[in-house]
Amino acid sequence: MEHPLVNPLCGLSLRIYSPAINSAKTSLTCKRSGLIRSIAEPMEKTVYTTKVPRNGNIAKLQAGYLFPEIGRRRSAHIQKYPDAKVISLGIGDTTEPIPEVITSAMAQRAQDLSTREGYSGYGAEQGEKVLRTALSRTFYGDLGIKDTEIFVSDGAKCDISRLQLVFGSNVTMAVQDPSYPAYVDSSVIVGQTGSFEKDVQKYGKIEYMKCLPENDFFPDLLSVPRIDIIFFCSPNNPTGAAATRKQLKELVGFAKANGSIIIYDSAYAIYMSDDNPKSIYEIPGAREVAIETASFSKYAGFTGVRLGWTVVPDELRFSDGFPVANDFNRIMCTCFNGASNIAQAGGLACLSLEGLKAMHGVVEFYKENTKIIVDTFTSLGFQVYGGRNAPYVWVRFPGRKSWDIFAEILEKAHIVTTPGSGFGPGGEGFIRVSAFGHRENILEAARRLKSLYK
Repeated sequence: MEHPLVNPLCGLSLRIYSPAINSAKTSLTCKRSGLIRSIAEPMEKTVYTTKVPRNGNIAKLQAGYLFPEIGRRRSAHIQKYPDAKVISLGIGDTTEPIPEVITSAMAQRAQDLSTREGYSGYGAEQGEKVLRTALSRTFYGDLGIKDTEIFVSDGAKCDISRLQLVFGSNVTMAVQDPSYPAYVDSSVIVGQTGSFEKDVQKYGKIEYMKCLPENDFFPDLLSVPRIDIIFFCSPNNPTGAAATRKQLKELVGFAKANGSIIIYDSAYAIYMSDDNPKSIYEIPGAREVAIETASFSKYAGFTGVRLGWTVVPDELRFSDGFPVANDFNRIMCTCFNGASNIAQAGGLACLSLEGLKAMHGVVEFYKENTKIIVDTFTSLGFQVYGGRNAPYVWVRFPGRKSWDIFAEILEKAHIVTTPGSGFGPGGEGFIRVSAFGHRENILEAARRLKSLYK
């Protein structure tokens, strides 16, 4: 192939003949001076690849997981406006200090590890018995849940994926729409779904149960086909809606009639203000059809400490009669070495009388933040949902795209929210605003929003 070049040493335009454009070296001959010069040409970078195929299920996932994408856009905004004070009300991460009664118990447990008497290594994969007993007594005292039915873990999100391993790829699955993205993404990863259908913004083979203001955020179960696994979160993330006792009786009845299993996410039960069930096991018959996941993350500010639990009742059985708890136990023993002993000491302190009082004090602080946010958007004329039973406010912007609203509020008010469409197609036209924030930031966000939308 010919390449016209100019040799700087002789000032002549030359044509270099090389067998291929990617040759490492080309010789330049200057006829006037008889000088030969060798120069290096750029080479295309060769990327080594193995012969291992990529997991086709992971390849189905769309873009990045929602919250890292929000973090990326926040970082880009800070680079664009380095002097702006950005207020984050998007990702549901707690902000207030963990009460000292809880941290002092963790500190003592950590200190004990430096002594022969206090040292402990691997613990039971299911959690320390004293903590399992305390969880049973505190949250399920009159519901018949035994400590042996409680599995302590490093958080509800992790348990959701472990439960997916239990059920495998050959089950059908339903989610509330909108819903927490981990339910759908973990289903995609284990191979339960079809490909992503861009025209409807859904994955094939998933039943998206619409939960909108028009149906009181509860699905029309008469229109839902028979499903194996039903993910259901109450109080709900992202809408903040809490299912009533009547609605949960309908859900349990649906599961029993169809032989389905409910995975009930109660991560925000402590925020319940209305007289609605805090546990699915308050509903008769739920022990035969439901698993419940829960977490200390939003109860005690353990988003970084990592501690949660999952309840799998003895009565819950597969179609062949085998106990679901046995398989979940096997997954826990295979994939997990048990929650941190320091974190478990903190969890136990949370469940003391003083710890419970301190936890509820922090929760009340966040609920006050929620009221400020609700009042702000309501005063501006928006349709506002949630907030009463959960630390999330769900705000409707009719006729608009969620990511456009997110971008507008970030660009003009330097506030990070969460676009509703990130929780499923049913979230389009909404944003989620988190109440996790320092009081001064919540008040400043309210001021900016009033200025933006007055």
